[in-house]
Amino acid sequence: MNLPPQSQLTDKKYNEILRLIGQLGVDLDDIEEKFIHGGGRGGQKLNKATNAVQLRHLPTGIIIKYQKHRERAMNRILALRELLDKLNPDSRKAKAIEKIRKQKKRRQRRMRPPE
Repeated sequence: MNLPPQSQLTDKKYNEILRLIGQLGVDLDDIEEKFIHGGGRGGQKLNKATNAVQLRHLPTGIIIKYQKHRERAMNRILALRELLDKLNPDSRKAKAIEKIRKQKKRRQRRMRPPE
């Protein structure tokens, strides 16, 4: 995978993506990129064009499908950013997911009948 063009983002956000790639040690060759047909609202353009992006990180098997915008370049950048967030153990999303897992475990222990 090549890095998406910078034209869609501000310098600050683009540099943040580059920093995350370097910090996490992610090799862009380990990311498989596919463009698929979009769906949902948006008219004929969305339904005919392949502007939805699917990224797959080969070592971990994490798959991200992204289609928020009509532009392929913007979807590529945002999908890459979301993938890096999932790979980053210090991200807010990862911490929130871990917090929810702990809460679920706690609830399950409370719901068990006493032995």
